[in-house]
Amino acid sequence: MTTTFSNPLLQAPTRPTPKRVAIIGAGSIGPDIGYYLKSALPSLSLTLVDLQQPALDTAIARLRGYAEKAVARGKMKPSDKDAVLANITGTTDYDAIAGCDWVLEAATENLALKRRIFAEVEARVTPDAIITSNTSSLPAARIFSELREKRRATVTHFFAPAWRNPAVEVVDWPGADPALVAHLRRFFCETGKLPLVTADAPCFMLDRIFDNWCNESALLLEHASAGEIDSVAADYVHAGPFFVLNLARGNPIIVETNTLQADEEGEHYRPASIFRSVDNWITIKPNQRLEVAPDTAATVRDRLLGVLFSQSVDILDRAIGEAADLDLGCRVALGFRRGPLELMRALGEKESARVLGRFARERPGMPMPKRPLADYQRFERHVLVDDLDGVKVITLRRPEALNALHDEMTDEILDVIRRHEGDDAVAGFVITGYGTRAFCAGADIGRFPSMLGDADASAQYARDCSRLLVHLDAMAKPVVAALNGMALGGGFELAMRCHALVAVRDAWMQLPEVTLGILPGIGAMVVPYRRWPAAAAVFHDMLRRGERLKAARAHELGIVDSLADDPRALVQEAVQRVHALAERRMPTPDGPVEIPPFAGQAPTAAGGMALSRATVALIERAVREAAAAPTLAAALEIGYRAFGASACTAAAREGIAAFHERRAPDFTKTG
Repeated sequence: MTTTFSNPLLQAPTRPTPKRVAIIGAGSIGPDIGYYLKSALPSLSLTLVDLQQPALDTAIARLRGYAEKAVARGKMKPSDKDAVLANITGTTDYDAIAGCDWVLEAATENLALKRRIFAEVEARVTPDAIITSNTSSLPAARIFSELREKRRATVTHFFAPAWRNPAVEVVDWPGADPALVAHLRRFFCETGKLPLVTADAPCFMLDRIFDNWCNESALLLEHASAGEIDSVAADYVHAGPFFVLNLARGNPIIVETNTLQADEEGEHYRPASIFRSVDNWITIKPNQRLEVAPDTAATVRDRLLGVLFSQSVDILDRAIGEAADLDLGCRVALGFRRGPLELMRALGEKESARVLGRFARERPGMPMPKRPLADYQRFERHVLVDDLDGVKVITLRRPEALNALHDEMTDEILDVIRRHEGDDAVAGFVITGYGTRAFCAGADIGRFPSMLGDADASAQYARDCSRLLVHLDAMAKPVVAALNGMALGGGFELAMRCHALVAVRDAWMQLPEVTLGILPGIGAMVVPYRRWPAAAAVFHDMLRRGERLKAARAHELGIVDSLADDPRALVQEAVQRVHALAERRMPTPDGPVEIPPFAGQAPTAAGGMALSRATVALIERAVREAAAAPTLAAALEIGYRAFGASACTAAAREGIAAFHERRAPDFTKTG
């Protein structure tokens, strides 16, 4: 792989943002790619090219329908809809692509056709225009073999629905300019996508998983029905393989991709013959289950896990993709509940080896691990680590959860810090979030709902969740939070325990726990009053009403040290702050602090929702008691116990229930 930084946004821009883009192919995925691009860059000029005018008319109508539905659901303003739908043209004339910065091909999976298309494209665009193919299986080296300027071409493989599914594979093949791959990773990350770099192997990374998962399911039909197989598969995916094949009309795709793999890598990949004789599978919906005989279920389960593990170790052994990308891509792009490596870890080495052994016997020729199974688990799953000017930059990467904290991510951050804090070559650390939307959208509720009603267990849960934050308090080397977007709840509590904060100008912070009938128990009722006493009244409103604090206002109050215009400048500023703090970092003060009185007002959220009087009273009491505490540790303990007390209220039960049921809580009856 030729990427320089794990976090794409740390890469210096090598090209300007595209202004004119053409998409060749107005069938199923081409218009969806176009809608993603126009939604991210409304001023973009988009040209759709197809041989058939009716296909173009249908595609443009689809884009209009997407935008109108977004307005109807309140996800887009009418003025934004007009901007998204402006400057879109459909044409059957290839000459219309002249002057485009980027041409994406989204035609049928046919090598000869794609080569003809790219010959037409290269004859009309400038030598530095980007050319990419959306192929899901054909290697870039074959598609682009006849181009004169190969360095500006590669595969960008989107996943359906392309306007909503964040995953996109970027193929790093020997013919491509490394700067092109870096540019595409950065562009996709900036525009809300999750770029996953893969080598130029047939079917790349994620289609190797999906296609063989589906092919193995078809081969299992001699043991079970499609509905039974989907029912067993529901333990691992949100939608079974046959349901997805029906949805995507994917039978021909499996035939094409697995034929390619069979021709390249062996007959064990040959597609099941039944794919050529069935148009639609008789199966069940994702929320349904069939009763499956135990022996049948075990056979299906072992084969599905076997092919999943087999393909995963092969991808890693051949360096087709990276372990963290594989697990994340399977969850985000393919709808797996857990990534394959996470599944292997959960099953344990002995059971995983048993599954692989049975699969090897039943499916001879399929790849088997070339290393001990434990070796495949040695990677960071939820953080990226980069080196920048003697500083370790830790990027929180859980894009499907807006980088929310959970136990495993917390431990990974802590592990990275512990590994490097004693290294004289490391000046300190920066913690930032992946992408441009969120630094960290709080902490997953995790085990907390099971502790409702148990004050001691809930207080201990808060202490346990504070292990990273307490370590930050005691560190000698500085840690700077670089807020690349929203910082909510536990995410803001993490940021305020760092030794300085910097933020992009449109970032914002919020403590929304009160709207769930609970309170922030890992420092927000304690630390800000000691670090920024002049902003105490602001923190009162954040805690009691869930008010947002914008980065510009936080900068005025001295909470945020500096503002930046983009994520790369933000991290560079954070690195400078690390070096500046290396010799004169100020710890969070011990001793009591004075706070202003709480204003008497009805317990209502910033948006007008009625809040729990009991919860607000708990917050006020905890803040007052923590401010009077003789040490920071004693003040934090008050916060932990207050969190435990909140878990025993009717408001907490209502708030957590409403969260799980995706409704607004009603605190008018809880007190």
